[in-house]
Amino acid sequence: MRPVYIAGIGQTPVGEQWERSLRHIAHDAIIPALRDAAIERADALYVGNMLSGVLVGQEHLGALVADFVGLRGIEAYKVEAACGSGAAALRTGYMAVAGGLHDVVIVAGVEKMTDTIGRETTAGLAMAADQEYEAAEGVSFVALNALLMRRYMHEYDIPHGAFGYFAVNAHQNAAGNPNAMFPSPITLEGYRKATMIADPINLMDSSPICDGAAALVLVSEDYARALHNGRRPVRVAASAVATDSLAVHDRRDPLWLEAAQISSRKAFQQAGLSKDDIDLFELHDAFTIMAALSLEANGFAERGRGVRLAEEGEITIEGRVPIATMGGLKARGHPVGATGVYQVVEATLQLQGLAGPNQVQDANIAMTQNIGGSGATILTHILVAE
Repeated sequence: MRPVYIAGIGQTPVGEQWERSLRHIAHDAIIPALRDAAIERADALYVGNMLSGVLVGQEHLGALVADFVGLRGIEAYKVEAACGSGAAALRTGYMAVAGGLHDVVIVAGVEKMTDTIGRETTAGLAMAADQEYEAAEGVSFVALNALLMRRYMHEYDIPHGAFGYFAVNAHQNAAGNPNAMFPSPITLEGYRKATMIADPINLMDSSPICDGAAALVLVSEDYARALHNGRRPVRVAASAVATDSLAVHDRRDPLWLEAAQISSRKAFQQAGLSKDDIDLFELHDAFTIMAALSLEANGFAERGRGVRLAEEGEITIEGRVPIATMGGLKARGHPVGATGVYQVVEATLQLQGLAGPNQVQDANIAMTQNIGGSGATILTHILVAE
């Protein structure tokens, strides 16, 4: 396997981009990434996306986007793994370069979710759940996470208000991110007064429906060494994926993200690192309960202590395990098929010392984790600055 490096990054602001089509949003991330890498051509393009068929009426995104960005003729296709589609596209690109099939690959994640009414968008997202045993019973993803949060609160005697520390941290960090959808700090009091969506999950426990795209240019080591852009080279030191049952009730333990544990263990082994080496962790905080469960499954907190880690200030930029350093899914926004690529773009900025007011001091190793569904597909990547 060859070393794989990130040569260029690009991203669009996250929000309601009604005036831009899906292909335009993808273009607005891919072209800056190519310019950042000082590269005009690529061998392949992999597009992470979940909902284009049901919400936009457009599939066959690989050829569509490749043509629109001026790369007609190259290998290109869509990669889908529910909300983990972005990281799945990255893993596909990583394998292509690491395996010697290609030297230059573009990985993009794009999603357009705001042109449909809420009911249609919710139904689209529910396709990532078990259709026969969850979605058909009317259980949305908000409801699934509400059930998990209620059980967590019961098992570990955690008050709902304690989850607010995750939301406060995310919004505080989003204030320093010009691409965030909600760049305004919130208070614990504001969190507790937020509108309830599915008890006990309120509006501030949840990531928003939004549009956005992010892109990466992956290259082989020879290409990376030829770059002279003055920035620290960032290597993809590990790429791993694991799965669990689609339906939460089929899992051995609904409060344990087994796929997160497996994929992170694989990633640590591949990179020759441990959790203690990680300087920042971009986790999948689609809901605050998932932030807590992710910290526990990946070994950063003991079971039932993920929320306490947030309460004790250990998840802030200055803390022991900085998370959501640019706002996370909660405040940067969660354009589902693009989220995994946004995470890596933001981690790359951190490792290159370009995160501005959100810079994690002495950041050299970052971990990102993208979750598909309620934990059925989980992809972990580890990045190292050299």
